[in-house]
Amino acid sequence: MNENIKKFNYTDILGWSISRYEKFSNCKRQYFYDYYAKFDEEMPLEKIQFLKNLTSKPLETGSIVHDIIRDILNRYKKNAKPLNKDKFFKYSLKMTEKYCCSKTFFEHYYNGEIILTSKIYEKIKKILENFLDSSRFAWIEKNSLVQSSKWIIEPEGFGEFRVKNHKAFCKVDFLFPSLDKIYIMDWKTGKPDERKHLKQLTGYTLWANYHFNKKADDISPTIVYLHPQYKENNVKIDNRSILEFENTIVNETKNMYEYLIDVERNIPKNKKEFPYTNNTVLCKYCNYKEICISIPKSKK
Repeated sequence: MNENIKKFNYTDILGWSISRYEKFSNCKRQYFYDYYAKFDEEMPLEKIQFLKNLTSKPLETGSIVHDIIRDILNRYKKNAKPLNKDKFFKYSLKMTEKYCCSKTFFEHYYNGEIILTSKIYEKIKKILENFLDSSRFAWIEKNSLVQSSKWIIEPEGFGEFRVKNHKAFCKVDFLFPSLDKIYIMDWKTGKPDERKHLKQLTGYTLWANYHFNKKADDISPTIVYLHPQYKENNVKIDNRSILEFENTIVNETKNMYEYLIDVERNIPKNKKEFPYTNNTVLCKYCNYKEICISIPKSKK
């Protein structure tokens, strides 16, 4: 099915994504630092990039789990033999150590917390055990030999597509066809967020609709909660929801365009035009709170 995914030439114009618009909505200044750091005339680019790259324990846990499940699925595309769990967990520990040792954690940088890889891996191991004990993994083992050639596992790039000639991104975790339908799995290691996750599933449905010319009724998206227990949450998304979501993407894209002086080249207005959030609770968890010097210390 990978051959059905359309390719696009690079353009400077910004592309909508759920994460991008969420940052835009939460705090325009954080959004500026994330996407337009090179236009900052006050702060060194290296400093902004360093802060942007700070990770956190929940974020790194999710990243590691996603990458390990990606590797499991790719392994089953090549080899349908049962998984050697002893080797698998040694591999997952090694990957956890590699990821954690190469990152600077928010909790350490701002709070001086000692990051224990063993504690992070403790949760990761539990999440992976939940996955391996699930009926979904049993299905993967059973069906990999005959169906894996049609699996799409984190496609290359960022999941680009078009919505009414607007650039957009939605990257699926795992997609597979069965009979005349397409099934999409999205792995979650954190807490349920019904509003956000429904938006993500609608985005994945729209992405599959665009690339595979499937109606919404023929696309079945699922949020998979991996912790504290394994649970699949199937969501029904109809054609009306797709049309409404297309309008949402266009409107949200236009909102972001308003902060640009050149839409085609994606050049932003001056940093001062990107205000700080009024929800100062968010500032406590923001990577950039060190350089948001106009925010009182008590609000950082």
